[in-house]
Formats: sequence, structure tokens, C-alpha cells
Amino acid sequence: MQLSSIKHRADFLRVRGGVRVSKRAFVIEAKRRAQALRPQALQSAESAAAASRFGLTVTKKLGNAVVRNRIKRRLREAIRDQSPRSLIEGVDYVIVARRAAFDQPMASLAADLSAALDEIASRLRPDVAAKQPAD
Repeated sequence: MQLSSIKHRADFLRVRGGVRVSKRAFVIEAKRRAQALRPQALQSAESAAAASRFGLTVTKKLGNAVVRNRIKRRLREAIRDQSPRSLIEGVDYVIVARRAAFDQPMASLAADLSAALDEIASRLRPDVAAKQPAD
């Protein structure tokens, strides 16, 4: 599965009001993307519709540029470590960082992101969650 970035403010705002999951180091919001996307952002209609897109928001409240950039690097690496099965095609994800993302252990950060993505997947695909056997 292909991953790409959300770059336009309108796309960030469109994700608001979707599924929301809070963790210690971040809040993640997700929403299915409408079929009509920005024409200038498309390379091909098929690949754009199938791609999951991620956007990161790190506010100035969290610290100076060095701190914000480190948080972004750590979150990007946690996203790269995720298995494609936990992502849903055609869904936009926005991660709003919290201060804990700066010094939380990387394994814990990746585990939190994985758990959040699984919870989002179960909410966006209720039929899949219902078919899984209970432990």
C-alpha cells in the first residue's frame, strides 16, 4: 500500500469530525476521503484513491523548532514501521502531537500508534471487527 502526505490546509480541516483516538503522545483523527480530490495533487486517479495519506500537526506550544522537528521525525518513523494491514485504503489520517511524543520510548510510541490504527480500523470497518473471533 502506498503512503503519501497531506499538505493542504483544506485536507487537514476535512479530516476534522471523523474518527478520533487519543493516546499519551498524540491524538489521531481519520476520515474516508471523498472520491473528488484536488486535480493538481493527483498523479493518477487509481493510485491516489488507494493511498492512505498522513498529516502531522505539531504546534509551537510544544517547544522550539528543534523539539518540533524531533517530534515529527519520531512520528514519521513510527508511521513507517506500521504494517499495511492496519491501514485502510482511501483514508486520511491526521496526527496531532503532544509533548510526550518527544521523550516517549520509540517502541512504546510505535505500539500506541499501532493500537490507535487498529481501533480506527475497527470503527471504520465495523463488519471486519464483528467477524474476528473473541479472545
